[in-house]
Amino acid sequence: MSTRAARLAWRACALSLTLTALSLFLLVLNLAHHEAHFYEPWLDNTLTAISYAPVGALIASRHPGNPVGSLLCLYGIVIGLSYFCAEYAIYALLAQHGSLPGGGAMAWLYSWMLPLVIGFSTFTYLLFPTGRLPSRRWRWAVWLTAAFVVVGMLLGAFSSGSLNDIGPIRNPLGIAGLAAIYGVVLYATFSVLLVAVISSVFVRLRRAGGVERQQIKWFAYAVTANAIATVVAYIVPGLMDTPPWFEWVGFALNNIAIPAIPIAIGIAILRYRLYDIDLIINRTLVYGSLTAALVALYCGGIVLLQTLFVTLTGQQSTLAVVASTS
Repeated sequence: MSTRAARLAWRACALSLTLTALSLFLLVLNLAHHEAHFYEPWLDNTLTAISYAPVGALIASRHPGNPVGSLLCLYGIVIGLSYFCAEYAIYALLAQHGSLPGGGAMAWLYSWMLPLVIGFSTFTYLLFPTGRLPSRRWRWAVWLTAAFVVVGMLLGAFSSGSLNDIGPIRNPLGIAGLAAIYGVVLYATFSVLLVAVISSVFVRLRRAGGVERQQIKWFAYAVTANAIATVVAYIVPGLMDTPPWFEWVGFALNNIAIPAIPIAIGIAILRYRLYDIDLIINRTLVYGSLTAALVALYCGGIVLLQTLFVTLTGQQSTLAVVASTS
């Protein structure tokens, strides 16, 4: 039974990697046509597919009784398939219209992939690390997730309007009026599931001890790294003017943080250097505090110099910003 599970897991991993490779090939073809839409999440999807599926296959082959490994494999497949559908639809409908069959079908498949992505990730986090829920009281979260996946897929499959991230391409089976309903269901249910996942992790951490507590620490560390990377890459540049180097740092941190969660899950379940997390956390706190202090000093210097310039001259200028970054 374990041998069969291992074979299925590695086949799923191979499928995810193959879909990603084909997607990158189509991306190169699409870049050669200026009229084609550029699929911006290409790097995020690539890093996700090549990190989640292999880790999931490794867990499933070593611990076939733990469904977390299979869920990671399925998550990687869905991401790979979604990415492939997007690039295929862009090439068939925009770059070389009519050159490949089934462009509209690929766009339609892409339209209902997001609920699956959210569903598989929610199931994974609710069952991590033991493969079981924290208690029977959490079965409502499983049923809500399953209902959301089914309803979300149906609404997405027939939602009208252009599709996210693939430019002007529209859902070929879209029905007018469903887009608004789909958006409400998507964001409202996602918010509830996010709160449920965070709460389940805290419940586990409060009750856990020994090995399980160290496993949860790995997961919490990776999630925190992702949250910080998101703030640096997207939120801070949206709130204030940042120099190019800051944007490049945010871009690098965001891409480094993407595979952090599956890697942390793999280390936790496989128990490879499990207790090193305490040392990693301590060093992160030291270096993180120093980095945060430098960033705060930099931001404070910009604000102070700009305020002084306005006070002395009565005019707004970028001179203070230039001085503070030189």
